[in-house]
Amino acid sequence: MPTVAQHLVDSLHSSGVRRVYGIAGDSLNGVTDALRRNGDVEWVHVRHEEAAAFAASAEAAVTGRLAVCAGSAGPGNLHLINGLYDAQRSRVPVLAIAADIPSSEIGTGYFQETNPRDVFRECSVYAAVVSKPEQMPRLLRIAVHEALSKRGVAVLVLAGDIALSQIDAQPEAFHIDAPHVVPAEAAVSAAATALNTAERVTILAGAGVQGAHDELVALAERLKAPVVHAMRGKEFVEPDNPYDVGMTGLLGFSSGYRAMEACDTLLMLGTDFPYPQFFPRDSTIVQVDVRGEQIGRRAKVDVPVVGGVKETATALLPRLRDRHDTRHLDAMRKHYARARKSLDDLATPSRRTIHPQYLARVVDEAADDDAVFLPDVGSPVVWAARYLRMNGRRRLIGSFTHGSMANAVSQAIGVQAAQPGRQVVALAGDGGLAMLLGELLTLVQNKLPVKVVVFNNSSLNFIELEMKAAGFVTHSTGLQNPDLAKLAEAMGVKGVRVESAKALPGAVKEVLAHDGPALLDVVTERQELAIPPTITAEQAQGFTLYAIRTVLSGKGDELLDLAQANWRQLF
Repeated sequence: MPTVAQHLVDSLHSSGVRRVYGIAGDSLNGVTDALRRNGDVEWVHVRHEEAAAFAASAEAAVTGRLAVCAGSAGPGNLHLINGLYDAQRSRVPVLAIAADIPSSEIGTGYFQETNPRDVFRECSVYAAVVSKPEQMPRLLRIAVHEALSKRGVAVLVLAGDIALSQIDAQPEAFHIDAPHVVPAEAAVSAAATALNTAERVTILAGAGVQGAHDELVALAERLKAPVVHAMRGKEFVEPDNPYDVGMTGLLGFSSGYRAMEACDTLLMLGTDFPYPQFFPRDSTIVQVDVRGEQIGRRAKVDVPVVGGVKETATALLPRLRDRHDTRHLDAMRKHYARARKSLDDLATPSRRTIHPQYLARVVDEAADDDAVFLPDVGSPVVWAARYLRMNGRRRLIGSFTHGSMANAVSQAIGVQAAQPGRQVVALAGDGGLAMLLGELLTLVQNKLPVKVVVFNNSSLNFIELEMKAAGFVTHSTGLQNPDLAKLAEAMGVKGVRVESAKALPGAVKEVLAHDGPALLDVVTERQELAIPPTITAEQAQGFTLYAIRTVLSGKGDELLDLAQANWRQLF
């Protein structure tokens, strides 16, 4: 008879799983040995379990299928938490195997004892303990179905001795089709009425428009509406879309912000855009989301519609009148053209330094038409949002909702393992790279030809910007970095370092063409400002106070108090 672990592995293999990410440990011996015996499910050995969970999250995102990670008892599975939070908040299906201490020792304060089910409860749609061998088939079935149907994380807690117990059960194959959520008739009618009576409609589209690109463009055409995208919607909204006017939010630029500000009706499609300050104040809001609990979280919604974007658009289009007034659309297109030109003018070579905008532009131009880009949270996300062009074949994956550092290389592991023939480009910050630096060794050990482009500005750059905007003198954000290219070479990764804009295009091509993992260490301008789409009085005040504090540091707080008092009188 097979062991519980063998049943687990064989069932996952029958369900299409081809790899498990993790680090071996004694409580996982049953699982790793079952993988060895199976032979068709690869153990992807990472250097930190957080990277294992990030890798699984990214594999699930790029394939749409179940991905699996595992952690040994105690600290091993606790390290999975951050990456699992990312998977849960990105709504991708991941199964996590959390090994546990011997079942007879639970509750005794045993070595490495934790309470995994309680620990993982907040970052999962399902968490259960396999307390008896005969429970495994049923709990595994439930866990996989929960992860696939709810698009989230399922956790099975499995003690090492239970994993090695024998079980009389045959492997199962699990499969759940994605549901089609059709909106209620009354909701569609109310949405059509609101949109037909509006004068200026703007569409805000997010990740929920995946698979509904044609319907999105058809809605924009019928309504003569500019389309603004959220970060996670960029890869699904931009391609072949003449109505796209850019992104809004903290990482966006002015045209997206203005298109939302100027509308009298906002149509939200598949987005839980998190920043209330960027919503129009007095506009009618129609929100479409497959999950009703998401509706109205950020702003008061006048017409809630629970349904898939594709299904809702299909029901809505025949009810919408063909609008002829294009003044709102034309104005926003012109604003977008100006904003786009301004951004492109910044992405140019310089004799003195390398602008991060220029680096992003060069990578965009040199990368494959179906490349997968994975930016680290922080300033690399800003440059990815503004300078990477999506064409319907490229993918842009990141920790855009959870917002964790060190995601780029870790997620690239999962994408490259799942799609070995595809170009995978990690856009790493120097801080993010250093946080999980050991994952460069994972690339070498697993022969993953990931290309790592480092925005090396010797700082936690986005944190510095936030400090300046709040009026603080930057502190504790500097990074003392080695030559990262030489460090990569010592690990077995091809390393190239660039310190001049003139050498950048050739270096990018060299790294992208390398047959194997490669790292491009680019020394970029530290003082580059990623300006938000609109500057508030508070932000302007913050930048002013930052400058005053920097210049007058140590010369008396009374001058700062006077400056603050004068500023408040202006606003």
